[in-house]
Amino acid sequence: MRTQFVFVVVLACVAGGDQGQGTKAEDTAKGEGGKVSSHSHGLHGYIGFSAARPPVQSEYSAGMGFYSAVWPLIDQPLANFQIGLAGSWIMPDNSDNKDTPLAPEGTRARNWRERGPTWASVFQTVEGGLGYWAGNHFRYGPPKFSMNATPQCYDYEIGSPGWSFFYSNEALPDHRLGIAQLSNRLLIPPDALTFQGNPNGQFLGYTWMALPFTDPSPDDPPTGDQSWTCFLNAANFKGPIAYYIPETWSKIGKLFKYPFLYGRGLDARPGTMGGGAMEINTVPRFDAPDAQGVLYSKIPKLQFPVDEQGRTFLVQDVTYYSKAALYDPFKTWRDGGPACSGRFEEKGVWKSPLTTRTTRYDQAGKKMTGVERVFDTKVFEDNVWGLQWFDNGVSPKGIFPQYFKDLGEERVAVAPADVPAQTRLKEQQFELAGPGKPYTSPGTAAWKQPGPKCGPFKVNLADGSCVTYHWYRFIDQPSFQQYPWSDEKKAKLQTFVEKIHATWPLDRDYMAPLRHGELVTLDPALLLTPPQGLEAGYVPIVTGQYAP
Repeated sequence: MRTQFVFVVVLACVAGGDQGQGTKAEDTAKGEGGKVSSHSHGLHGYIGFSAARPPVQSEYSAGMGFYSAVWPLIDQPLANFQIGLAGSWIMPDNSDNKDTPLAPEGTRARNWRERGPTWASVFQTVEGGLGYWAGNHFRYGPPKFSMNATPQCYDYEIGSPGWSFFYSNEALPDHRLGIAQLSNRLLIPPDALTFQGNPNGQFLGYTWMALPFTDPSPDDPPTGDQSWTCFLNAANFKGPIAYYIPETWSKIGKLFKYPFLYGRGLDARPGTMGGGAMEINTVPRFDAPDAQGVLYSKIPKLQFPVDEQGRTFLVQDVTYYSKAALYDPFKTWRDGGPACSGRFEEKGVWKSPLTTRTTRYDQAGKKMTGVERVFDTKVFEDNVWGLQWFDNGVSPKGIFPQYFKDLGEERVAVAPADVPAQTRLKEQQFELAGPGKPYTSPGTAAWKQPGPKCGPFKVNLADGSCVTYHWYRFIDQPSFQQYPWSDEKKAKLQTFVEKIHATWPLDRDYMAPLRHGELVTLDPALLLTPPQGLEAGYVPIVTGQYAP
């Protein structure tokens, strides 16, 4: 669900008997060894950290963020592969509710009885981050960055201004659109943001801030003023890219005729973030027995950036924010006060101490052992979380064990040299991912009325895809058209966004600067200059993505 955030006795030839006749061992190998089968469930686990929550949680619940490392976990794009790089997830704080279900009957999550009695952990979330997802249509080696949210108990997910989280080629129905494109300088494709070149441990900063773009509404359903806004910090782009419209979270109570949910969504409740992880979800594997029937397995090569001290830095500067960091000056500006720079104020910052523990892995339900001899998770100096690699006889530093041996109820990591040749595992190649079907938008209803100002335009991305987009007036973009807002409300929001576009540049540090390492560079093809006359108040909305 979340994105929320590896590792042969060769049989000797013995001369004997008639020329050309194999030994008994060779005959056995030919008859029983080398029966390779392919499977999923090659690796599962959460390589994670815990982040301490602020002493007074409600004061630091208006934003959460950190810097996360970007690197090619795999050296070529693989099919049926999903691993999220280090990321986290945000949920509404409903800790006051001890026993009343937050997932209405009829929602997908309500079927997950183990999440009861409140279903708070699967009610609503902001997820996404860096990673590889099985649903990606266009893979190119490095990971991608995607937003994601689950506003209705996992009935659907929202990953971009038009589409779900890779689950459909077609755009979301109008009434399920939820992201408002805010940046007028960055495209947000449905298949996620790409990077320049081949990053190797550079960092992407991202923070979610609850900002009051609009006032609370007492209507049915009542809606709070929290627009969870995604800020990025990269070498060539800094600032907010998009936000979840508050009604995205509040509509569930009215839809299911369940007033208990009013005021309990992310539009109104404080946010809570408990930690983060690399979620290892879908990894292919090959299995094959040796001549004695002992089963061995192989998973794809998973690689990590490692420094000369055997360290991999994955996450740094995990930070919680109070309303003093940005919400308060932002609201003052919106209501006619002095302009707000967008920088996160230090007086609203709380740095979270991190802890970690050894990860447990499993393969097809069996515990995997021996990985802890290769590396372990660690919190380094300056509260940086990552991996410490060890000298070992299984795998080089920076490479997750790739081969495993089935011993009783465990799968034990072994060196490539300890895998019998007759298994033929070393020569097996995992299926590569080809381009998927195009992402399409309807060109009708919310996409047509009021419709775009100009377009279509096209741009080719680093993943080999072509993106089409149109320029819409901010308030005319498809996500807003489902709401019967007054002309006054729409005009006020439009005017405020024009001020943001006019005064918030791409080269200003909104998040505190990165303390260690370098920033990653986004794919330059994603960066745009608005057409003449549309410099403020207009945004580029992706309307399709396909393989040219």
